[in-house]
Amino acid sequence: MNTENKDASLQEKLALRAKYWSGEVTRRSNALDLEFGVFTWENPKKIAFSLKRSAESSRRRKAPPFQSAMSMLNFYINRAGRNLPSARMIVLEKAKVELRKLYERA
Repeated sequence: MNTENKDASLQEKLALRAKYWSGEVTRRSNALDLEFGVFTWENPKKIAFSLKRSAESSRRRKAPPFQSAMSMLNFYINRAGRNLPSARMIVLEKAKVELRKLYERA
């Protein structure tokens, strides 16, 4: 393989990795230690409680716990965009409501 092909291949790999950086944030958040698959759960209360627990136990977050938990939930929703099925969107929106209730912000 010549040098030009190696450079092109490397650039393609880097571009692909950069394209999906947001998925890496969800999996490896440095601010919160999320439970595996938390955003795939069907119970909005369970999702909200897990996010609250993660935010309150984290010592690496820069914002208050409520803001960190809500930001991570919004980040996931926004990252999924139009690819998020409507049923999943409904569950996650209900999780936002439950999170506000847990923090008495409803």
